[in-house]
Parts: sequence; structure tokens; C-alpha cells
Amino acid sequence: MTADERIASLEEQLKQALEQVHILQEQLAAAQKRIEELEKQKTPPPSFVKANVKKAPEEEKKARKKRDARHNHGRPRATPTHIVEHRIVSCPDCDLRLGGISLARVREVIEVPLPPPVEVTHHRIFKGWCAHCQKWHEAPVDVQGEVLGQGRLGVRLVSLIATLRTVMRLPVRQIRVLLASLHGVQISVGEIVEVLHRLVADAQPLLDALKTQIRASPAVQADETGWREDGLNGYIWSLSTPTLRYYEYHHSRGGEVVKHLVGDNFQGVLGSDFYAGYNIHQGLHQRCWVHFLRDVHELKKQFPQDEMLWTWARKVKAIYDEAVCWTM
Repeated sequence: MTADERIASLEEQLKQALEQVHILQEQLAAAQKRIEELEKQKTPPPSFVKANVKKAPEEEKKARKKRDARHNHGRPRATPTHIVEHRIVSCPDCDLRLGGISLARVREVIEVPLPPPVEVTHHRIFKGWCAHCQKWHEAPVDVQGEVLGQGRLGVRLVSLIATLRTVMRLPVRQIRVLLASLHGVQISVGEIVEVLHRLVADAQPLLDALKTQIRASPAVQADETGWREDGLNGYIWSLSTPTLRYYEYHHSRGGEVVKHLVGDNFQGVLGSDFYAGYNIHQGLHQRCWVHFLRDVHELKKQFPQDEMLWTWARKVKAIYDEAVCWTM
């Protein structure tokens, strides 16, 4: 290939590259224009997302309200369970005897005591032979208030295990390590699991009695929230009265759980939010005023010029205020 032919080939390649650059520039301009159009058509956030609130200018800020004088004090010292006095008699520099000795200050140290070791009690039950009855008799023993069922673990230890498992939500193996480290008690993983099962069975009559009392109440407030148990998603359902609280775990959030909790013959008023699962209850039903008034407020924001809506909203609020005054 001659020099002229190579030059002509390079010029042709350059021309094609410039055409490709021109095409890409047009595509980029079209994409940027489309992005601008989509940003202008950006959908508003959902209703549950709160809008940003602009901060008030410095000159419009209200002066901070001062706390009541009775709250302006330091943390009070705890009542001491042990006092150690550090007295000084002579000058540390010249060894002259000091006079006017008085309390200069108090250094407070808060510490937990050493965990007590486990208590092991052997109930030695003696027996004796009756020559008249021709049989052995054992001394009567009743440890029902000390242990759970026929097991060997005391009620305080079982209560601690149950608290660590349910309230603190510790895994069984960590409970085992904690008991061995703090109290020197050796319990297998299997025994801890068995104790928890036994505790559930033993407490079931009490739970049934609580549920019966709640179902007999004139008004019951129901609610549910997400709860993860053993790696699975589920829900904690609650039933509340002024004096009772009942919680029950279910994998489902369906309406059948509501029916299971309040029963088929519940004659009181069921209070709940507007979740559709509560619609299965066909008796008296009081929806949550907080949720309801919040929805009314959103309606007023959406239709600020609707006089009929605002009049209706004021009447609804008046009913709520009247009900609150009646309960006070």
C-alpha cells in the first residue's frame, strides 16, 4: 500500500469516528432532555412520609423556656450500703498533727456484689417399716412451691431462665454459658429447652384465665406488631383492658387471629385501628380516634376549599372533645 493510499484510509477512519461521536452526542442530549422531563414529573412521596419542615429564621425563634427551679439540681447520691472512712491525722509534708478535722468530700462508688453461688438442697426423705401394716412408709414431703413440676430446678432459677429467654431474648446456649459463669450451675441445652416447655404447660391455665377475664370485659383494645421469632417473621397480638394486658404470638396477621383472641361470643366493644383484619369482628367496634382524626386532617389539607368537609370535620372533633371531657 502506497503512502497516499494509507493517508486516504486513515482519513476515512477519522471521518467514520467523527460521525460516531456526533451520533453519541445526539443520543446523550436526548437522554439528558428525557431525564429533565422525568424529574419534572416526579411523583409525590406517599402519605406516610412526613414532609421536610423549614427551620425558622434565627430572629423568629422563640426564647427557650427555662426549666422549673426544682429540676435544676445535680443527680442525688444513692443511699450507701457501706461506708469507708479515710481519715488523716498528721501533715504529710511536716508530720505535724492536724487540727479541725472535718468531712471534706464524698467519693461515691457503685458496684454490684459478687453473684451468689447456686444453692443445692438435698431433701433426704427417710422411710420406716411398719410391723402392723407390713409395709414401708416414707416421710411426707411437699416441694411444690420450690420446684417446677417433677424437675430439679427451683422456681427462682426457672424464672431467671424464662426472663433471659423471653424478655432478654437470649439464645439457649448463651443462657447456659451465663448461668455457668455467674452462678456456677451446669445445665444442659436440652434441660433448658425442656424447662421452658414445662413452664408453658404449667402457666397455660393462668393464661386461659386471663383471656377469659379479658373476654368478659366491657371494652377491649386490640393491636398487633411485627415480631421475629426463631428466624421467622410473625406478629405479637395484644389485648388490653384498664387492668389486664395479654400478649400472644402468631405467624399470621389475618382476621382469624382476631376471632381466636376475642372469641365468638364477645359482647363488649372492640377497639382497634383501621387494619382490615379487625373487620371480621361483627360486634360493637370502636376505631382508633388518633388514626381517624389524622385521616380527617389529611382530608382537610387535600381539600382546603371544601366548606362542607370542614364543617363535618369540626363536628367530628366536637364529638371527640365531648367524649374526652366525659371520661375525665
